[in-house]
Amino acid sequence: MKAIAYTRHGLPIDDPQALVDLELPAPQPGPRDLLVEVRAVSVNPVDTKVRRGAPVESPRVLGWDAAGVVRAVGAQVSLFRPGDEVFYAGSITRPGSNSELHLVDERIAGRKPASLGFAEAAAMPLTAITAWELLFDRLGVPEGGGEGQNLLIVGAGGGVGSMLVQLARRLTRLTVIGTASREETRQWVRELGAHHVIDHSQPLAEALQAAGLGPVTHVASLTHTEAHYAQIIEALQPQGRLALIDDPERLDAVPLKRKSLSLHWELMFTRPMFETPDMVRQHELLQRVGALVDEGTLRTTLAAHFGTINAANLRRAHALIESGRARGKVVLEGF
Repeated sequence: MKAIAYTRHGLPIDDPQALVDLELPAPQPGPRDLLVEVRAVSVNPVDTKVRRGAPVESPRVLGWDAAGVVRAVGAQVSLFRPGDEVFYAGSITRPGSNSELHLVDERIAGRKPASLGFAEAAAMPLTAITAWELLFDRLGVPEGGGEGQNLLIVGAGGGVGSMLVQLARRLTRLTVIGTASREETRQWVRELGAHHVIDHSQPLAEALQAAGLGPVTHVASLTHTEAHYAQIIEALQPQGRLALIDDPERLDAVPLKRKSLSLHWELMFTRPMFETPDMVRQHELLQRVGALVDEGTLRTTLAAHFGTINAANLRRAHALIESGRARGKVVLEGF
């Protein structure tokens, strides 16, 4: 089967060897696996981080977002059957989805929204799972709750932010404040439903005060947490909650003590990595996301289509992600 992989870590993305086309044997499904014919994939920051930082002894296929058609199932599969159209984010401990055929555990896959094409659906799984778990599981905001409270989303124009703005606006009563530094992304965040948008190239606490928004009860820090950390602490009201998804080199929790602030980490790969007893929750939430899309409550966050799935186009997509100027999601479709 066709696949795209890296064979040496750390190469700059403009090096033709950073990602290469190759042929690999077709995988065979395990007991709980779906064998999926991949129709479309999207690119996330985790793809670029692994490519740059994880050494390999043999070719490693990246890709943690896909939409496709089930071609075969393992002996214990009960949620899907061949012919079903699915979307999912996979597991970071298994080969990725940048290949014609891909294995995914049925407990972390959902039925593709009927109203979306494969490319539109492939934009959503990883960011939808991350945003959902961050908002409802980590920050503890109940669906329909949050009256009189607010959520500051740092980096609201990116992939996770684009989903989190929608979930918070459509499924809670929080006042949603997004941050974006360019007019293009500020407009995008407004279109997705944010009540207010501020510029994160300026000090956050000052920007909030200037906009008359006051202290915030919840913060989702999605990018450059280390740079914004002191301002986030200042912006949070006493007993507020901070959740983050990025990878600061160091994070001192002591400054949180004075305000009794709580700190929460979100990694959507935790459930599949450890096969937690509630691993099937990711199947359930993708099913819910699909239903919300089909009823018009949520929309795809596809913002750029980079053509067919090959090494050259994936290098272009990685370069855009690494530039820090991506809006929404970048998708590739077909081999």
